[in-house]
Amino acid sequence: MSHTLYPLRKQRLHRSELAVPASNPTMIDKASGSAADYVFLDLEDAVAPPEKEQARKNAVQALNDIDWAAKGKTVSVRINGLDTHYMYRDVVDVMEQAGDKVHTLLVPKVGVTSDLYMVEAMINQIEQGRGFATRVGMEALIETALGMANVEAIAQFGGRLEALHFGVADYAASMRARTVNIGGLNPDYPGDQWHASITRMVIACRAYGLRAIDGPFGDFSDPEGYKDGARRAAALGCEGKWAIHPSQVALANEVFSPPPEEVTKAERIISELKKAEDEGRGAASLDGKMIDAASEKMAQNVIDVAKAIATKA
Repeated sequence: MSHTLYPLRKQRLHRSELAVPASNPTMIDKASGSAADYVFLDLEDAVAPPEKEQARKNAVQALNDIDWAAKGKTVSVRINGLDTHYMYRDVVDVMEQAGDKVHTLLVPKVGVTSDLYMVEAMINQIEQGRGFATRVGMEALIETALGMANVEAIAQFGGRLEALHFGVADYAASMRARTVNIGGLNPDYPGDQWHASITRMVIACRAYGLRAIDGPFGDFSDPEGYKDGARRAAALGCEGKWAIHPSQVALANEVFSPPPEEVTKAERIISELKKAEDEGRGAASLDGKMIDAASEKMAQNVIDVAKAIATKA
């Protein structure tokens, strides 16, 4: 193991993240009572330009009126991009009026580390100016070719950054990739055309202590397609996925929750390795298979997620 280590910056249960347009207060109310671990109030793509100002006001009101933490949820706000004139007012209004209620700001289309620096500097000044004792986190959407080209540097930014998300729709457009459905597979490609990109983002996350989250699957009438995509993301190391429709929340929670038999096996691995350690052995066997220190780390990951789910319940 390298002497240089980056521990996980912020642990949060993040199996499902429900996207809610902040222009629709009814949907916000419903989202607060959903089974989602995470809810992000969207000020960006889901809100038309004439509705931006009202959506911002709705988000501030929802942050102040709803006790999201008491409902077992992390609440985030996706601000508009740094290339728009909406972004500065998003940060100023949300932070000044509800900066002690919001948990994270989600920054879209991050291309270079200075994008995060600008948002962090604004958050720092507002928190200091308002005297907030809380600390708002930041999350970054990797959804452009530039962002993916710089993903390792972005992951190293530090500061308030907690997680990276893979924004497949804008990424596909940026790459001029042919796709038949947001987050779906192109039958002309022999496999998963998003595999390499998600893997690169996950590697950057795990190297520098960030959570890795998969983005949307557009066809909410295809639950099996959604679960297939979620399973692929989980296999690559993502710990959660967006839900653009309430029906997708349960699917994400199912895929990213370790089943009881997996938790039981993880506990057995820990137990058997403890016995081996007491006997002066570094490895052991379980069900005819060798287990060692690496097995223990994988088992502990499963147990940690199970405990977080149990705590939420």
